[in-house]
Amino acid sequence: MDERPPAREGAGTWTGAWVADRLGVGLVGDEKLTGLLGLALRRNPKRAHLLVSHVLGKHVPQSPSVVHGHGFALGRRVRDLLSAEEARTAVVLGYAETATGLGHSVADGLGTAPYLHSTRRPVDGVAPAGGFEESHSHATSHLLLPADPALLAGRGPLVLVDDEFSTGNTVLNTVRTLHERYPRGRYVVVALVDMRSPADAGRLARFAREIGARVDLVTAASGTVRLPEGVLEKGQRLVAEHEAAAAARPLPPASAAGTVRRVDLRWPRGLPDGGRHGFTPAHRARLESALPAMAARLAEALPAAADHGRVLVLGFEELMYAPLRLAHELEQVVGAEVRYSTTTRSPVLAVDDPGYAIRTRLVFPAHDDPADGPGERYAYNVAGAGFDTVVAVVDSRADTPALHAPDGLLARLAAHVPHVLLVVVPSHVPAAPSAPDLPGGSPAMLPEPLRGPAFSSYAPDEVGWLLRDLSDVTLEAPTEEREEAIQSGGAHYAESLPVEYQPSEEYQDLFHEALAASADRMAQAVGAVTEIVLAERSPRPVLVSLARAGTPVGVLMRRWARFRHGLDLPHYAVSIVRGRGIDANALRWLAAHHDPADVVFVDGWTGKGAITRELAAALDAFEVSDGIGGFDPEIAVLADPGSCVRTYGTRDDFLIPSACLNSTVSGLISRTVLRADLVGPHDFHGAKFYRELAGADLSPVFLDAVSARFPEVLDAVTAQAGELLAADRTPTWEGWAAVERISEEYGIHDVNLVKPGVGETTRVMLRRVPWKVLARAGAGADLTHVRLLADQRGVPVEEVADLPYTCVGLIHPRYTRGATGADGRAVAV
Repeated sequence: MDERPPAREGAGTWTGAWVADRLGVGLVGDEKLTGLLGLALRRNPKRAHLLVSHVLGKHVPQSPSVVHGHGFALGRRVRDLLSAEEARTAVVLGYAETATGLGHSVADGLGTAPYLHSTRRPVDGVAPAGGFEESHSHATSHLLLPADPALLAGRGPLVLVDDEFSTGNTVLNTVRTLHERYPRGRYVVVALVDMRSPADAGRLARFAREIGARVDLVTAASGTVRLPEGVLEKGQRLVAEHEAAAAARPLPPASAAGTVRRVDLRWPRGLPDGGRHGFTPAHRARLESALPAMAARLAEALPAAADHGRVLVLGFEELMYAPLRLAHELEQVVGAEVRYSTTTRSPVLAVDDPGYAIRTRLVFPAHDDPADGPGERYAYNVAGAGFDTVVAVVDSRADTPALHAPDGLLARLAAHVPHVLLVVVPSHVPAAPSAPDLPGGSPAMLPEPLRGPAFSSYAPDEVGWLLRDLSDVTLEAPTEEREEAIQSGGAHYAESLPVEYQPSEEYQDLFHEALAASADRMAQAVGAVTEIVLAERSPRPVLVSLARAGTPVGVLMRRWARFRHGLDLPHYAVSIVRGRGIDANALRWLAAHHDPADVVFVDGWTGKGAITRELAAALDAFEVSDGIGGFDPEIAVLADPGSCVRTYGTRDDFLIPSACLNSTVSGLISRTVLRADLVGPHDFHGAKFYRELAGADLSPVFLDAVSARFPEVLDAVTAQAGELLAADRTPTWEGWAAVERISEEYGIHDVNLVKPGVGETTRVMLRRVPWKVLARAGAGADLTHVRLLADQRGVPVEEVADLPYTCVGLIHPRYTRGATGADGRAVAV
């Protein structure tokens, strides 16, 4: 439901006049009160009116510098009130949800104080250090969940921050609860406005004497609210009348023209998203240093027209401070008029009148799986306010299907705003005390993903590599030496690298011909598999490609999601090693930054399905070792000729041009390396960046050639994806059965030496010592490059009838260097 008449505030009109005229409610006190506050009516059986702050950034969009500046100034006043020692030992506590950002800004003004805010969100594994009730609120119960309970146990002043000090009940409840457990000698109560009656003011003074502590009050303005007799009942009737009238009026159709796009700000690893579990001065310093780069990424993502328009940065309930600081920084670097507000739980009547503080409202379902169950949430004064772009900032726990649903927040915003950008900040959950004892590394010990151009020739937003840079280590060995060591058991294939194959001019020409011939087919498969992922796996998948063959595919899937749906999907590349499993530290990093249920593993193609089985076993073992589940072992691939997976673009065994080359079509990155002397228990698996091959790099050529065909194959993708979604895609594993048969028929007796499919056969020719190639009778252009490589290496090509793959590459089962000819090319049989 949207209540959304066009609305812009009338000049010189007090935004409490509508309520004052109808209910007789008035503000008495400082002249500044009407500039700071408006009035609205709430759906609440305990209080009819709502004081609506113009400077809090909750219900009314406001300049972020104004919002942060008010809190910061209050913090400076507190610092001046305290002695130097008291200021050094003070702790600031803010109230959820409305004052979480205000409290954080007060802590900024104090400068050296750690900050904690109460929360209505229970967090698994974090024991409450206290709690209290806010009797007049829509949601009354507050929890205190500091990562370090000692945060509240100090003897220094406790600074309690709320947006308004109306009766003092919430502060009294808080101090009473905490003082019994952590007694101290001084409290400072901070609020934008003090609206207590004389009787309520006397209660706080008496309570301070009762507990034997000093209680000071710091506010920006003070006064009282004049409430006539019977105002609650009269207000409830007025709300009911207006809501009934609004329900009877047909809503004008929503324009649904807005686009929604995700922006990755690269939030610093391990930095809390707010004060739910505590925010220290060290955290503050990290945030300050990271804000300019994050704001620059956000500014770059804004549409060009926004630089001369209006931009709203919209926070999410308790997540107020991070969006506020992003908005404040953005305000400094763009020409647009930047405003800031947040969504809220509080139901408030919307009335399109210049004398009323809540002109419009958007209504949408809760999207963070709240502990008190589903319900409505609201964004006020956004519709009809003339915003060109809304930047919606949520934490990762709130990045759920409900957020992306047709009636969700993003859709509601897109119905009113041309451009919606989604920013997801990782939900900070304190590490369990046992985390350092877990096998491998904890997420806090792991580095941020490597990105181009420092590592790989891909653009930095195309992929983040969860790898260790081993570029300066010599790892290459002659192919024959590697093969002998691998087959003799003296070394694992992941402990060294083959010498990078340098293609001949003839072979490079074949690559370009193959790319031109197969780009449409590639684009169609990319589109189809991406549509299946979005339809069946997650509306906001986190693409995790298996380095390196899967990485170009992951980049292309990400490009399709942006082209077709306006989505900016996160994409990372991780290492998986046959016989060793997937990189457990990469899984730990992913689980710390994303919901494992959203992770979709991506590869180029399936052969016999060994990696599919490897991944499933590794994820099972990881859940046992680390207690982290939710990762789906189902791999998404372009081609599934082995019938090993359900998520694919095609089951045809066709030439994927990226299989024709090594690093020069994969961002100049080597195959991954896992060797104990180079990769420690707290490291990601390693890889090399071949910067010296930049002159031969075809990675951008490959990606651009395929993505350029997206518009041409759009209709074909729609049809193909529809057919696949309706089809029975249950894996038959017929490829594995064929490999076992070939292994026995040719006397190999080891399925790991049988490499089925065009892609795997190409790998054999480029990286291993091949014995022979089996080609399906009548196979055409898909095998031209394989035949050329076979000719160059003196490898026989044997045509076989009824081969389930286009081709199969065989590695000699009894290889030693002495089995090769003097030229080191072909294996002597």
